[in-house]
Amino acid sequence: MTTKHEQILQYIQNLPIGDKISVRQIAKELGVSEGTAYRAIKDAENKGFVSTIERVGTIRIEQKRKENIERLTFAEIVNIVDGQVLGGKSGLHKTLNKFVIGAMEVEAMMRYTEAGNLLIVGNRMKAQKSALQRGAAVLITGGFDTGDDVKKLADELELPIISTSYDTFTVATLINRAIFDQLIKKEILLVEDILIPIEQTYYLKVNEPIQKWYELNEKYRHTRFPVVTDDLKVEGVVTSKDVISEDRTRPLEKVMTKQPITVTLKTSVATASHIMIWEGIELLPVVDEQNRLLGIISRQDVLKSLQTIQRQPHVGETIENLIFNHLHKKETTDGVDVSYEFDVTPQMTNQHGTISYGVLTSTIIESVHRLFRAQKKGEIVVESMSVYYLKPVQIDYDITIRPNILEIGRKFGKVDVEVVSKGMIAAKALIMVQFLDR
Repeated sequence: MTTKHEQILQYIQNLPIGDKISVRQIAKELGVSEGTAYRAIKDAENKGFVSTIERVGTIRIEQKRKENIERLTFAEIVNIVDGQVLGGKSGLHKTLNKFVIGAMEVEAMMRYTEAGNLLIVGNRMKAQKSALQRGAAVLITGGFDTGDDVKKLADELELPIISTSYDTFTVATLINRAIFDQLIKKEILLVEDILIPIEQTYYLKVNEPIQKWYELNEKYRHTRFPVVTDDLKVEGVVTSKDVISEDRTRPLEKVMTKQPITVTLKTSVATASHIMIWEGIELLPVVDEQNRLLGIISRQDVLKSLQTIQRQPHVGETIENLIFNHLHKKETTDGVDVSYEFDVTPQMTNQHGTISYGVLTSTIIESVHRLFRAQKKGEIVVESMSVYYLKPVQIDYDITIRPNILEIGRKFGKVDVEVVSKGMIAAKALIMVQFLDR
């Protein structure tokens, strides 16, 4: 049976793209409280199929697919530039494919302006009208208004005309930053990317006997299964340890591990891998907001995906990518000690012009990762890290990182790391790691 929250979400998803919604309207049409309606609209906004704009309201927008996440809607542009919608509100749900800066004669400007574009221009009404006629939306900088005839044309063509108090350079920077951030998000691997869907998932019911576990085990050779209710809510997980030596007629709910650890579709694969290692488990149920089973992820799939993503080119560079690209193995004469070189660039420093603590620790951890990969130990998870000596390293200085393995076992490793700059010790750290089983 669906909850009121789910009914509201379904109702919103079935609305035509561009429709305006409100808390009061939802509450009245579906016979729910305004509090319930508000929470559902906020959830819909988090899921990306509605957008709330100041002085306009909440509108239904098209939910983005991961492959074109870099395309922004005009509704998002309004929020990015703190804008005001002067006309064409019914077109806010549309996406732009590129933006054009209008810093030339109108005729020349129009050669670069096409349908689906966003023209960024000042108080030049002729250019604004020409852009709308060519199927492009308009963003007016400097806080200027526009003529009533331009607003009317925008309404007729359902193309937004937006005003912002920012200048053209600031606006272009803000939009570029938003697209860049979206590209970084696009590269983050989520559980939904490696999910084994429920149609291909083997699970058991709480009221079924232990015998059913043996049947599934014999048929599919798995030892760990989610245990669900009739409406697929996850109640537990059962493994071979739970059923061994038990009467096969006993119901599974008597022997299963209750309140198991679960993840959602939007959990990052990196987080899921940490959970699996920390808890020593091979399988995680994936659930929705109502704790209903959507599928599972296995430790093997997590490991494979993490190894694959490391080989992918990143479109949007994060600090981690910058560190990865600036860290290089240093050739040694004796061929025994391993060390890495790293140059401190301006964007890696703090307000004092010295390497930031976060960059330093990330660099140390990356060097340890590379050390163990070279030792054919595969992927690691850092369990603890203690920086017990630290001196400032100036901008444009080179540092050398020397990781030294103190202890190594089947599942754990201990590493002492020394950071040297200009011939002086700049930092020392002790790191404990766990190995991610192959």
